[in-house]
Parts: sequence; structure tokens; C-alpha cells
Amino acid sequence: MKPLTESTLDIEEALAREVIPPGEYWMQEVKAGQTLRIIDMEGNQAADTLFYNAADHFDRYSAVDTLREQGKLYLTTGSKLYTQNLTHLLTLTADTCGRHDTIGGACACESNSVRYPLEKRYMHACRESWLLAMAEAEGEWDKRDLSNNINFFMNVPVTPEGGLKFEDGISAPGRYVEMVAEIDVIALISNCPQLNNPCNAYNPTPVEVVLWGAGS
Repeated sequence: MKPLTESTLDIEEALAREVIPPGEYWMQEVKAGQTLRIIDMEGNQAADTLFYNAADHFDRYSAVDTLREQGKLYLTTGSKLYTQNLTHLLTLTADTCGRHDTIGGACACESNSVRYPLEKRYMHACRESWLLAMAEAEGEWDKRDLSNNINFFMNVPVTPEGGLKFEDGISAPGRYVEMVAEIDVIALISNCPQLNNPCNAYNPTPVEVVLWGAGS
């Protein structure tokens, strides 16, 4: 895990700040040059995040292309986030958590029924938060726009056999990840409501998003 890297930005100079309760979403355009920070307010909360090219949301974040281009499994300071067309969306510029998952996927009613007892199927999940956000957003969005996501603050180690394990988080209260937009992007965050795995100690908590202007 890489050394932690602090931001040089002053939070008092931010353009906007918003707390996202667990189970809620945040969808907003981040202009080229602006910096987005996501704060894990109480520790070990997962912020499931999708990114899109604002000029063409069919050009969207790709985990496969991002990991291939950087040659590393996890995301941290210096990671560049790419689309399937190799459009450079954002660059991670600060990280006080250490690493972030982009292969574990997002919770859904379908995965709830596979991974947990059948009665968990209808519990709220990140996929449903994203679909609600898209239904309420301007423009043409639908479930075909659901794609690869990043699980900021989530700990999903890969086993020697090549499987995935959803472990206790490695974050802590107040830790954050920060990224600068290389082009105009649309960020869509689901603050994960999952109650059934240990990544958030079975207790979803709020996250905060902070936005700075270009050149801050």
C-alpha cells in the first residue's frame, strides 16, 4: 500500500460541500480543472462511484482499461481514471486511505439474493440508488448506463486463488480521497446502504463531498 498523501487545498476555500447520508446519491458535473474530495466521515464506509465524460456519457469509466494502463490492481494517489475509449477522466491527487477497490462491483438486489439469505434481496442497494439518480437527472439516462464503478474506501483483497474477499475496511474517520477532473465529467456517487458485509462494520454512515474550482 502506498504512503498516504495529504491535500494542499484549504477546505474553507471550497466552492461547495454536501453530506450524503447512507443510502442516498449525489450526481453532479465536475468541470475540467476542478477538484473533488470524498470524505469518509465516520470510517469504513463505501462510496460506490461512477464517472462519465460529460460530453458523451456513453464514454464512461472503465475498470479494465484503468487497471491495464496503470499496471496496478488498486487505486491511490497518482492513479489515472480512463474510459473504454481511453479518455482520461480524472487523476487522483491525494489519498489518506491508501487504496481503493475497483473490481468488487456494487451491491444490487440480485447480488443480495446470491451472497446473503434470500430475504435480503429487497434491501436497498447501490444499483437502485444509481437508477433513481438517472431517472431524476436531466437528459437521457437508463440502466444501460450502469457500468464499472469504484468502491472508494472499500477493502476487497484478491486471494491467492484469484477470488475476492470483502474484508473490514482500512479507512478511518475523516480520511479522504481527492481527484482533479481532466475534462468535464459527471460523477455519480451512491453512499452504500449495504448492511450485510463487514466493509462498513454493518453500519452505513455518511460521506461528504467537497468541490474546489479550477486552479485552487
